[in-house]
Amino acid sequence: MTSDIRLHEKLCPVYGKIRDVMNERVARVAENSTMVEVAQLLVLTQASDIAVVDSAGRLVGVVSEGDLIRAAMPDFAEVLKARGSLADAFRFFLDCGRGLARQSIARSIIPTPITVGPDDEILKAATVMIEKNIRRLPVVDGDLFVGTVSRADVCWGLMSKGSEWVQA
Repeated sequence: MTSDIRLHEKLCPVYGKIRDVMNERVARVAENSTMVEVAQLLVLTQASDIAVVDSAGRLVGVVSEGDLIRAAMPDFAEVLKARGSLADAFRFFLDCGRGLARQSIARSIIPTPITVGPDDEILKAATVMIEKNIRRLPVVDGDLFVGTVSRADVCWGLMSKGSEWVQA
């Protein structure tokens, strides 16, 4: 069966590739960015995560909106143990958020995110996104960050470009 797939790939080289649907014009931040800078970019771009790159454009990792929220979350068990109320927990949450704003994102970077390459098939990205519940994947060419592919990009590719691709 594997040899049949390889033969088919040689005879029918046109598949939907990540490069066909990826977004190359995406926000990225440097390793020394602050939490508030990342939060602002998340709001402006409506993305759920931001790529972190070094000065050479290599992917260092990603920071997600969930990572920023988790960094500020109070330990509810500790609040309850101290006989605190929900209002106390919320005040702690606000204070923690204010305190984190100017701190480096270093501790919130996911250093080894799942990535795809521009020549990978769209099916690979779709499978990873669904199985891992990921909305957006960084696209790297070698170790250089070249863009992202989102669930919406995959949907758009399937619906608008799918007829251009060879069907197995």
